[in-house]
Amino acid sequence: MLREFKRPQKLMGNAFEITVVSSDEKSAYDHIDAAIDEIRRIEKLLTTFSDDSQTNLINQNAGIKPVKVDREIFDLIERSLRISRITDGYFDISYGGIDKSFWNFDREMKELPNPEKIKDHLKLVNYQNIILDGDNQTVFLREKGMRIGFGGIGKGYAAEMAKRILMERGVKSGIVNASGDLTTWGNQADGKPWTVGIADPDNAKQPFSYMNITDMAVATSGNYEKFVVINGKKYSHTINPKTGMPVSGVKSVTVFCPNAEIADAMATPVSIMGIDAALGMINQINHLECIIIDDEDRIYSSQNINLK
Repeated sequence: MLREFKRPQKLMGNAFEITVVSSDEKSAYDHIDAAIDEIRRIEKLLTTFSDDSQTNLINQNAGIKPVKVDREIFDLIERSLRISRITDGYFDISYGGIDKSFWNFDREMKELPNPEKIKDHLKLVNYQNIILDGDNQTVFLREKGMRIGFGGIGKGYAAEMAKRILMERGVKSGIVNASGDLTTWGNQADGKPWTVGIADPDNAKQPFSYMNITDMAVATSGNYEKFVVINGKKYSHTINPKTGMPVSGVKSVTVFCPNAEIADAMATPVSIMGIDAALGMINQINHLECIIIDDEDRIYSSQNINLK
């Protein structure tokens, strides 16, 4: 008899949960362990917290020399740059140039950082200064002090790779949930499609709507988990790479797409670029849908979304 087996695990600094549908408990947990190992492998590759990660080597050599990297990192950066072009730079992995000390989203923060100081750092945020050489498989950051980071795409990439491992091992259905960015395939143990709740930004435990999905990824970006209030205005932890300032005006964005990496990467720009521009962009891209909730609790959705 088919059952769902799941295991929560802290990975990449986030709460992951992996679910597989199987008739055998032991093999189900073996599969889950293999997926966790894969996510740990990716974490080592992408982290900026370890001096010898390839991401750090790229950053340490900014403005100095190109760095040869694994094909996997090279391809991920290439895909990231493609998303930067599609989103007109609202997605930008070189956002690491904005000093973390400007934005500390604990509730102690009482004032906005000095815009002049931020402007200085913004000069370093420009995806067009990430130079890839396909023949030599190298990455070069053109300006000294530039930094890349995979915070906007890494979780989705890891979820997608974990799903791939599980499918290769013959798991017919399951979910990899990377702290709210999740990818699904197949059906629940009872044969019904997976159901995902769209969180209500004012009450994260209480979804305002449900959608049936299968072979689909969902990513959410919202200001209801990490934010500060300064002079009565709520600022989300999502930083606009063009201004260096946090986003306000949008409470939450949910993106649907067959691929978790793309869903994860698109959730941030959609929450930054303004509702009309975001919907215009999403409506032009096949197999990509979104739901946006603004600060006034108005709900906007792309063309093909049917909310229950």
